[in-house]
Amino acid sequence: MDSNYLSPTAIIDSDQKDVMEFAATTVGDRKDPEVRAVSLYYAVRDGIWYDPYYPFYLPEHYRASNILKSGRGYCVCKASLLCALGRACGIPSRVGFAHVRNHLATRQLIEFLGTDIFAFHGFTEFHIQGRWVKATPAFNRELCERHRVAPLEFNGREDSLFQPYNLEKRQFMEYIEYLGTYSDIPVETILKGWKDIYGEKRVQDWIAMHEKGGEKMARDLNTEDVWK
Repeated sequence: MDSNYLSPTAIIDSDQKDVMEFAATTVGDRKDPEVRAVSLYYAVRDGIWYDPYYPFYLPEHYRASNILKSGRGYCVCKASLLCALGRACGIPSRVGFAHVRNHLATRQLIEFLGTDIFAFHGFTEFHIQGRWVKATPAFNRELCERHRVAPLEFNGREDSLFQPYNLEKRQFMEYIEYLGTYSDIPVETILKGWKDIYGEKRVQDWIAMHEKGGEKMARDLNTEDVWK
């Protein structure tokens, strides 16, 4: 086992005081790694609001302690925090990535991205019972209910992957390509992947919007049009 999967980094700062305290409070007196991982998963899935318009271009935008403090972030941010919490609890943890196609995103988000492909979607992997298990904490319960999708569950034994269909049997998420796993958040690799999918000008325009708006865009996924 690579020791990096238990070690803090400048981004996955599992040794930061708030992260450690949050992890300890969340797992309580639970000792079983499987049960601990499940507790951490739900704390991040529903406790951190999914925000696809969260800043994305600097290492600090993914720092676990910053995500915990802000209470929001997009999928890679939430995966970073869950990874840090796992390490804080002694569970070997890493982050994984994939390109996915979102068939039920809001009209405004698809127009913003210029495509229904979500590049470098992030998830967490825990090493439990001798194997790596995927955990995907991206979409909080309220968001899922609004979009008529069953909240994604995790039992600590089986991979938690996006559902292919929503509750109305309409196509929801489609995995296009898995991009590997990392012991830290590969910010430059993510940015390159975004530019390849979305175009360099579009990504640079997003960065400029964040810089102009003090990093927070004047956009709110929760007020956007749910596709019928």
